[in-house]
Amino acid sequence: MHTKTMEGLVGASTSVNLMNTPLRVLKEASQKGDTGTMQRAMGYVNEYSDKTQQYMAKAEKGMKEEAKEAEEKRELERENAIRKHQAEQEELEKRIEESKNGRTDTVRISNGSKTVSNEEIPLDDTGVDGAASAKAVKMEPVIYTKTGEPGQSQLESGANISVTV
Repeated sequence: MHTKTMEGLVGASTSVNLMNTPLRVLKEASQKGDTGTMQRAMGYVNEYSDKTQQYMAKAEKGMKEEAKEAEEKRELERENAIRKHQAEQEELEKRIEESKNGRTDTVRISNGSKTVSNEEIPLDDTGVDGAASAKAVKMEPVIYTKTGEPGQSQLESGANISVTV
């Protein structure tokens, strides 16, 4: 909250609370018929009422300044987001240009290699004399431990898993 807004609201609240005493005195004086006390009490009520109006004007001014600062902050954030987007766009254009120039490598994965899991795949084994022989290997999923060694990939037969809900 802006300082002027807070000061205005606190000042207005205090002035309204201070106005209660002269209002009580005014009420008592009117019941007694004491016009002199009534006039003095009414003067204090008017004074506190004027102060309340001044503090309310100060609070309104503070709220306007706060709204203006918030709008400036939003505008600055928008500009930063636009700059960031433009920088990302330029980087993307550079990468596209590099790929057009052939400075990058491309990897293509065939449809056959996508279905590797749990299938027998013939592998070519080239011997010393250059002759190729086909071998069939069954690919099993492998799970590696934290040390980088292959761990147990499937549960032992006979192992039970029990789930209760």
